[in-house]
Amino acid sequence: MLTYQDLVEADNKMDFVLKCINEHRSSKEYQIAKIADEYYRRQNTTIVQFQKILYTLQGKPVVDNFSPNYKLCSGFFKIFTTQKVQYLLSNGVSWNDEATADKLGADFDTKLQKVARYAKRGGKAYGFWNFDHLEIFKLQEFKELLDENTGAVRAGVRFWQIDDTKPLRATLYEEDGYTEYIWNERTEDGKRIHEGQILEDKRAYKLISRGTEIDGMETVDGENYPGFPIVPLWNNEFADSDLLGMRENIDCYDLIKSGFANTVDEASMLYWTISNAGGMDDVDLVKFIEHMKTVKAAVVEDDGARAEAHTLDLPYQSREAILDRLESDMYRDSMAFNPNEVIGGANTATQIKAGYEAPDDDADEFEFQLIEFLNGILILAGIDDEPTFTRSRIVNTQEEISTLLQAGEYLPGDYITEKVLTLLGDVDKVDEILNMIDEESARRFDAWQTMGESTQTGSLQTLSEE
Repeated sequence: MLTYQDLVEADNKMDFVLKCINEHRSSKEYQIAKIADEYYRRQNTTIVQFQKILYTLQGKPVVDNFSPNYKLCSGFFKIFTTQKVQYLLSNGVSWNDEATADKLGADFDTKLQKVARYAKRGGKAYGFWNFDHLEIFKLQEFKELLDENTGAVRAGVRFWQIDDTKPLRATLYEEDGYTEYIWNERTEDGKRIHEGQILEDKRAYKLISRGTEIDGMETVDGENYPGFPIVPLWNNEFADSDLLGMRENIDCYDLIKSGFANTVDEASMLYWTISNAGGMDDVDLVKFIEHMKTVKAAVVEDDGARAEAHTLDLPYQSREAILDRLESDMYRDSMAFNPNEVIGGANTATQIKAGYEAPDDDADEFEFQLIEFLNGILILAGIDDEPTFTRSRIVNTQEEISTLLQAGEYLPGDYITEKVLTLLGDVDKVDEILNMIDEESARRFDAWQTMGESTQTGSLQTLSEE
């Protein structure tokens, strides 16, 4: 395993970067993250690569290209990953200081959701604070270099290649700047050789320029961050992908479902029994079947001969039971919210909250990782603030609003209004509604005051007449 100390001792950094890329591509964590991406795209590796095999009389395996071979890929991994990220981050991050959101950039919440999905799939992802905005890297495109003494990320290599025949690009990130590399491929004596060169020499992360638009800008100096500007986001304390432990259940579900579809397809065809027609050989039987497929009728010439069509009634209850059990187990084991438990019934707020107990526990663990990640970004950006999250969940709206209104005499009116609008899905209109309430209260006060002054004037006039 290559480390930060190996980078410091390297005589040729370009060769070291290429060595890092090759080591990372062959690592176990890289392969797991790559497979997880396939499952997220609903191209479940196990069922996609599954092939039915037949064996000859000599025991030689051959591919079965005749019987049905459906490959049905379930979308459970995408469902669980999306649900967990959106449950915690769909409402964005809230900050104590309103200016923090502007400093982090307009697309910060979008980038945060994206890097969270990367971490869920690959077990780990990375955020690079690039002066005034966040850039994110997948585990498959970034090789971290850890300090052997502290375990902290002290350097890293980001690489990409759009095709095997195209140049390989890489960036070596260090604490005092970054360097760009490129490798072009050529063939010599039948061997593929990569020729590398420095595309851009090491430069600081933040450049200081001077000049005018007419004379042009000139870079005069550069500066770096107080620490390494790339912060890792772990999915959990072990930096494991959510696919670990779940893949076997998904594969079992896909294989049973696909196998059942194959069986139904095979059994959907009619088969025939012909009695009292012993003179028919295999060729005659094939002609009979082809005739039935095309003409849909046949004449049986032999006396007493009879042809009967048959179909199969397949048992399906056991397969449906195991598929339902697997689905339920996957929701439980992944600590995701199962919507099937609240569909089709008038569930109370207490029942719904009970269904969110496991998702809340899972979100608490991931929220800890997110806070650590965000604190690292805030330090790099020079911002002093604390993030908070508002989780998105199903609620019994009528019951929740009724409870709020019953407690209305003990709570401020603005609080009640904000909570009710949030439950109704109009949280963006909170300020507008509160302003309308204030304006209405002001009009009523003015009307009351005018009425009071009018009554007082009328009383004075009556006294004067007397």
